[in-house]
Amino acid sequence: MNDFLQQFTLFYDGSCPLCQAEILFLSRRNHAGLLAFVDIHSMEYPSEQIGISCEEALASMYGQYSDGSLINGVAVFSAAYTRANLPFLAWLFSRKMLKPCLNVGYQFFAKHRHAISKTLGPSALWLVKSFSSAKGTL
Repeated sequence: MNDFLQQFTLFYDGSCPLCQAEILFLSRRNHAGLLAFVDIHSMEYPSEQIGISCEEALASMYGQYSDGSLINGVAVFSAAYTRANLPFLAWLFSRKMLKPCLNVGYQFFAKHRHAISKTLGPSALWLVKSFSSAKGTL
């Protein structure tokens, strides 16, 4: 099956306001229903089933196609942005030339997500919620 036609589940850190803002943003754009979201701190996170511990999921973004195949790193963002109909972001995150820099950037973010999110997360979450309500999508 073409991976762009499959549903895709993002595993995210629900205790991170920036992560929450990203998931809310993507969920508002999930018109085709091709995205699902699972907080890695919730009982819904099947760590034993997929073979990725919560600690591993905190260290690198993971996603899973409906056929069970896993991907991680910046490829997750490209897959999510494609399904959320954000073609420029999907294209940007799929550039082989940029992947090393994007992966290093994400690893830095993952390691320091709570400090970064403490500063930027509340504003990002507020913007996403405000934009969504202004567009009538809440």
